Amino acid sequence: MTVGIDIGENAAPGGGRMLVDLEELLATRLLVQGNSGSGKSHLLRRLLEQSAPWVQQCVIDPEGDFVTLAEKYGHVVVEADRSEADLVRVAGRVRQHRVSVVVSLEGLDAEQQMRAAAAFLGGLFDADRDHWYPMLVVVDEAQLFAPMAAGEVSDDARKLSLGAMTNLMCRGRKRGLAGVIATQRLAKLAKNVAAEASNFLMGRTFLDIDMARAADLLGMDRRQAESFRDLARGHFVALGPALSRRPVPVRIGTVETAARSTSPKLMPLPETPAEAARDLILAPLEPEPMRPRPERRPAPPPPPSTNDLLAELVRARPAASGETATPPSAEELAHAAQARAAAIDEILRDLLADPDAAFRSVAVLYQDFLVRLRIKRVPGDAPTLAAFKKRLSVARAGVEAGTIPEESWARAESAAADLPEDIQGVYLLLARAAFEGAPCPPDGEIARACGSRSPGRARRLVQYMESRGHVVTRADLRGQRIVALPDLGVETAPGDPAAWEEPQESGGSDLFAAG
Repeated sequence: MTVGIDIGENAAPGGGRMLVDLEELLATRLLVQGNSGSGKSHLLRRLLEQSAPWVQQCVIDPEGDFVTLAEKYGHVVVEADRSEADLVRVAGRVRQHRVSVVVSLEGLDAEQQMRAAAAFLGGLFDADRDHWYPMLVVVDEAQLFAPMAAGEVSDDARKLSLGAMTNLMCRGRKRGLAGVIATQRLAKLAKNVAAEASNFLMGRTFLDIDMARAADLLGMDRRQAESFRDLARGHFVALGPALSRRPVPVRIGTVETAARSTSPKLMPLPETPAEAARDLILAPLEPEPMRPRPERRPAPPPPPSTNDLLAELVRARPAASGETATPPSAEELAHAAQARAAAIDEILRDLLADPDAAFRSVAVLYQDFLVRLRIKRVPGDAPTLAAFKKRLSVARAGVEAGTIPEESWARAESAAADLPEDIQGVYLLLARAAFEGAPCPPDGEIARACGSRSPGRARRLVQYMESRGHVVTRADLRGQRIVALPDLGVETAPGDPAAWEEPQESGGSDLFAAG
C-alpha cells in the first residue's frame, strides 16, 4: 500500500503538493538540516501530524516541544527522569503495544539526555522479533546525541548515545525502525549516522562548511550551494527516493498543534515609574531560612596494619587457649628482647646473603623483610622503615656482635647520622674496618654497600665524605689506600682499592660449561 504524506507545496514552477511516500521513507530514512530558526521543528511537526494515523511514532524530544502532540493525536509522554533500566522496559512495551510516544528530555543536563536517549533507543532496537512493527523514530537536535567530536560529556555517555544512533540509522530498517533525524549543522553530526539517510530536506544555512556538505549530499555544485543562504523560514530543498528524484524547493505547510516554546516576539515594556522599578529591584531581600547544620561524624580511625594484627594475635594466643596469663618477669623480658634482636639480625643476614640484595631498593628490601618476619613468627611490632634503614646500614657494614665495643660503635653511628642515608652505610663500613684494624675496603665493596656496581661511584662517595671532613684519605709507599676517621680517632690498614671480586651465587653449575 502506498501512502502519500502531504508536507507542503512544491515551490518549483508548475509544482503541486509535495507528497512523501511513507512506505519508501520507512525503508530509506530522512535527514533534515537547517540553522536555528529555519523551520526544522515545524517541518518535523507537519510530518508527524500527517503520518500519525498511518504509522507508530517515537519522538526523542530534548526541549519538550512535541509533548503537545499528546493532546490531539494521543501520543504518550514519557518523562526521561527515570532510571535507564526503566526506560529500556518502557521502550519494550512501546513496541509491544504499538503506542506512539514522545520521550521528553527537558530538564536533564547534556550527559543525562545522552544516556536516557541511548537507553530508550536501545530498548526499541532490542525488542523481541515478534514486535518489529514499522515505527517512525524522530530525533530532534540529533547533533546532541551523535556528535562529530567529543565535548564536555564523558566518553562513556558519548559512546552509548552514538552507538544507539548508529544502530537506529544503520541497522534499524530490518527491525522496522525508520530514523528521521534533524540537526542544526551537518558538520557537528557524526558522518556514519548522516550517511545512512537517503532522503534529505535542507534548509537555510550560512556556514561554508555546512553549505558544501549539504550541496555534496544533494549532488549540487558549489555555485548552487550559495542558494542555501537565501532560503526563507519554512523553505527546504528536497531530494530522495521518498521525496523527489531531483532537488526541488519545498514550502512546508501549516500545522495543527503548536510548540510550548516559540520564537521570541517583540512586545512593549511595562510602564513602571523609575522609583517603583527601583523599589522592585533593590528592595531588601528576605533572609533565607536557617538550614540545620548536618551532624559531622568524626572520621573513623585508620585500619590497623597487618603487623599490628599479627602482633595482637600473638599476644592474645595464651588467653584464647584458656591458659592463665601472668605478667612476665624482667629477666624474661630481657631474654625475649635479646631473642627478638637475634632473630631480626639473622633475617637481615639471610636477606643480604642474596648477591642481588645489595642492588635492590630499600623499599623492596623492607617489604621482603616484613614477609620474613611473619614467616619466622617474630613477636612484637615490626621495625619502622627508619629503624630498618639503620639496621640495614649496620648489616651492610658487616659488623658482628661483640667484635666492636658498643660505646665505640655508638660513636660511629652518631657520626654517620650527619650524612645522607645512602652514604651512612659506606661510612659504617669504613668505621668497621678501622675499628678492626682491617685493610681499607676496595672500591667494589664500597659500591656494593651503597647499592651500586660502579667503582667510580664508590670513589666519588669517598671524595664527598672527605670534602665534608668526615674522612681523610692517603696512600702508603705501595700506593695502597688508608682512610682515617677523625671523629672516631681511628684509621684503616692499607688496602688495594682495586682488589675486589663480585661474589658469585653458591650452588648450581653452568649447564653450558664445557665438559
